[in-house]
Amino acid sequence: MAVESTGPETLAHLLARRIVMDGPISVGTFMAEALGHPRFGYYMRRDPFGSGGDFTTAPEISQMFGELVGLWCVDTWARLGGPGPFHLVELGPGRGTLMADLLRAAAVLPLFRDNVTVHLVETSPSLRERQRQTLHPVLGDAVHWHDRLEDVPEGPTILIANEFFDALPIRQVQKTNHGWFERLVDVEPDSTEEAPRFRFVLEAFGSSGNRLVPDALRDAPDGSVVEVSPASQAVARLIGGRLAAAPGAALVIDYGHTHGPAVGDTLQAMCRHAYAPVLEAPGEADLTAHVDFTAIATAAREGGAQSFAPVEQGEWLSRLGIRQRAAALTAKASREQARDIRGALDRLIDPAQMGRLFKLVALATPGAFADAPPAGF
Repeated sequence: MAVESTGPETLAHLLARRIVMDGPISVGTFMAEALGHPRFGYYMRRDPFGSGGDFTTAPEISQMFGELVGLWCVDTWARLGGPGPFHLVELGPGRGTLMADLLRAAAVLPLFRDNVTVHLVETSPSLRERQRQTLHPVLGDAVHWHDRLEDVPEGPTILIANEFFDALPIRQVQKTNHGWFERLVDVEPDSTEEAPRFRFVLEAFGSSGNRLVPDALRDAPDGSVVEVSPASQAVARLIGGRLAAAPGAALVIDYGHTHGPAVGDTLQAMCRHAYAPVLEAPGEADLTAHVDFTAIATAAREGGAQSFAPVEQGEWLSRLGIRQRAAALTAKASREQARDIRGALDRLIDPAQMGRLFKLVALATPGAFADAPPAGF
């Protein structure tokens, strides 16, 4: 395949030329470019949420989700001693729906609202504008946007990360009868300049694979694929450092597993609420992978935080009273609205839907919850 492309410029063309010149790229590099390329990245050019997008997150399913997260934040802030002015931080805030519902519920404690400064960590210009539209009626112009968590001012913090870690880049390694090799993305030999296609290959030498594979999985059977996310661990370690330096807590909500390092290829692409080929049309579909909650908690502890054992979303929401909230909303609803409320409740807590696959882990300043764990844990 030649280096130059004569057709319309796309991310596929850019990646293909890069691979031809420099060699295959890691799965993590492919994922990072597909999602975050400044010009062609999936999140940089569109609003992917809701029925008109590619996927729906819990805050878009029902206001109940964000309201209960808001009450968790109020309770957490009070149990931290109500440390005066504090930062309320959300990583990857989507449309701003979760933050809007959170703050509306937090109005039950005016002192919480009086002391809060909202910080949103978001790199997408289009999503920042959507968040601005959502939150302006609630906060006016009192919202601060940042490209990185590192840019959020130091101090007491409550942090929320809902479906943030699943979109951070992963690297994959595969076991062969010659050892562990990193899985890379290459150009299909018979693809054309105008329509480049990609394929998975293994690195020529096993140095990366042997370095990345967790010790606990080193003896996995041939053919096994293992995923690791250094990017996720770096963010979790950073959160842990913030919580060690000042009073605070974090709530991580995502889908994934809690049994430590695992074997399995979970990388997937979503487009228009359906699965799509992972390597097809980079930048046109969402790419995600299951979150390793054990790795997140371990990295946060390395940063200096305390972690609390993950809990399934259905159980957590039930402990916080989502059934009672649904009943209260239903009592004031029309028949059609009541049906929608019950459907949203089922979707959020049913084990066959989001209730079991999605999980939460809490992180906190060491000793801050010595008497009892955070609400729901």
